Amino acid sequence: MTPVEALARGERLRPGARVAVVAPSGPVPEERLAAGLDILRGWGLEPVVAPHVLDSHPTLDHLAGADRARARDLTEAWCDPTVSAVLCARGGFGAQRMVDLVDWAAIRAAGPKAFVGYSDVTALHEALAVRAGFGGLHGPMVAAGTFLSDPTTQESLRATLFEPESVRTLAPETARTLVPGRARGVTLGGCASLLAADLGTPQGRPSARGGLLFLEDVGEEPYRLDRILTQLLRSGWLDGVAGIGLGSWEECGPYDEVRAVLDDRLGGLGVPVVEEMGFGHSPTARTVPLGVPAVLDADTGTLTLDVPALR
Repeated sequence: MTPVEALARGERLRPGARVAVVAPSGPVPEERLAAGLDILRGWGLEPVVAPHVLDSHPTLDHLAGADRARARDLTEAWCDPTVSAVLCARGGFGAQRMVDLVDWAAIRAAGPKAFVGYSDVTALHEALAVRAGFGGLHGPMVAAGTFLSDPTTQESLRATLFEPESVRTLAPETARTLVPGRARGVTLGGCASLLAADLGTPQGRPSARGGLLFLEDVGEEPYRLDRILTQLLRSGWLDGVAGIGLGSWEECGPYDEVRAVLDDRLGGLGVPVVEEMGFGHSPTARTVPLGVPAVLDADTGTLTLDVPALR
């Protein structure tokens, strides 16, 4: 099976750049969106809100509007030549419902751009990788509480977007060695439950072989995390993975119980594993580039990119 390959990178942002905000998943609180847009404007960006970001689905309250409308927003934002980046407003659930309605041929033709999101947006990161060959940024969303309240989260994303060479090394103070060692590969990953849900779908990549896999999740009790990771193991998706970086496991139960599951399911793979790397649904959510060749050092708790996240 072909190892995970490096993906095309978008261009870094410059002051005055237009950035589109889309809502591929759950409904977006208007006041939070407004606060996030103000932060973007403070960075010198010109945010443009896609037409259906504040929509509500007529019967399903957990969705930000109709599937086709959300898919059309993403396609049109990406294909707009005046837009330099596409940022997601929030996660929740819904990306899997609209991912097959996106015009991936048009997106591929438009070329790579900075694309930011995590949680449910994992499904779109995987689709971008498989259907377009583009990398993305596992980073905070515009209307998310962490982005609005935490300066470290904001600065991690801002630096990645504007000065990507300044954040080629991710070295959070919280990082700890779960399994020692050093590995080289291409970064991939996101929300563990979304990666498991992608198995067997058109946008699901066949394997994490040769990759540096980054995993986090929220609201999954230890037994459910066990089920998710066991599914990834039984499917063969984790065969040949080069190394693993673990982020936050908010609302997943006591961390010692979560850690026991992570150690049991991942510790036997024989690859370096780093825990508590400070990305995901945590109070501080650092930005992790996806699709970039890098080195994961479990002994020092660092990820070092071979090249900047953006060109």
